[in-house]
Amino acid sequence: MFGLQSECMLHVPEQYHTLSDYEGAQPRWCPSCGDHAVLTAVQKVCREKQLPPEKTVFVSGIGCSSRFPHYMKTYGFHGLHGRPFPVAEGIKFRRPDLDVFVATGDGDCCSIGAGHWIHAIRYNMNMTVMLLDNEIYGLTKMQTSPTSRKGTISNTHPHGSILPPINPLITTLGVANASFVAQTVDWNPAHLYSTLLAAHSHQGFSFVRILQRCPHFSPNLFAEEISNPDLTVLLTHENGIEAVEEVQKMYKNSVVHDPADMNEAREIAQREDLIPIGLFFCDPSKEQYDKYGASNIGFSPQKKADALYVEFEKYAV
Repeated sequence: MFGLQSECMLHVPEQYHTLSDYEGAQPRWCPSCGDHAVLTAVQKVCREKQLPPEKTVFVSGIGCSSRFPHYMKTYGFHGLHGRPFPVAEGIKFRRPDLDVFVATGDGDCCSIGAGHWIHAIRYNMNMTVMLLDNEIYGLTKMQTSPTSRKGTISNTHPHGSILPPINPLITTLGVANASFVAQTVDWNPAHLYSTLLAAHSHQGFSFVRILQRCPHFSPNLFAEEISNPDLTVLLTHENGIEAVEEVQKMYKNSVVHDPADMNEAREIAQREDLIPIGLFFCDPSKEQYDKYGASNIGFSPQKKADALYVEFEKYAV
């Protein structure tokens, strides 16, 4: 008798999140840095998917791109150099209900963090990974990175880098259990947004390499590709990245590529004459390690102990 009658209950409408709900601190990246475009696209994806900020987490390592969590009004973890993947995996393993994003750079991911990167691909845990690749160490002031092109002049190689670069696409496609591999560019906001939206919708480890500019240390990088769209090839398919009309009009070169074809994906990823953008590979049937980890969530300590004893008994002599 002391409870509220159903007709007296206050109806609280579902909250609609706007862009301002995801906008954190004022970005301190250099003017014209490609990170700005990625941040804007990510915030639009969050709004489109109506991700609750309190159930969204951005994880990063060290580098210019790794300031990402500070600029999102969500939970975030700005970790150690090369270590965003173990942190993100730990979060997803015990809190599968959270949306997890990883922002990493070419040095953070492909150098000191390479070991974690490889196993994160194999674990295929449900998270969206953005490799912001400007082919240079920017935060530490212009050193050669693993993706720097041969001949790149830097403070560590004043006469030019002598080694060929790592191709993050080829590397990811070569790891067992890879499930989603895509590439986009920071100077095409429409394609960047569509790619990240598709990546978040995928169930598994969604790896997106984002080619971007560093206006301070490599201002001429991708200058030709930006001024001449014919140097880019657009991957199209009914199961690929949806390309809006403006993107289709911009890129005259296009290839119909089935993202289920791993061999063709590897061939396209090796192209050096043109920059391929779109979805290289996708297989949602791959095993996800976080599903295995979530199997005992909610178990009491006694139930966990009982399960261990059952396993121990299998090996008792």
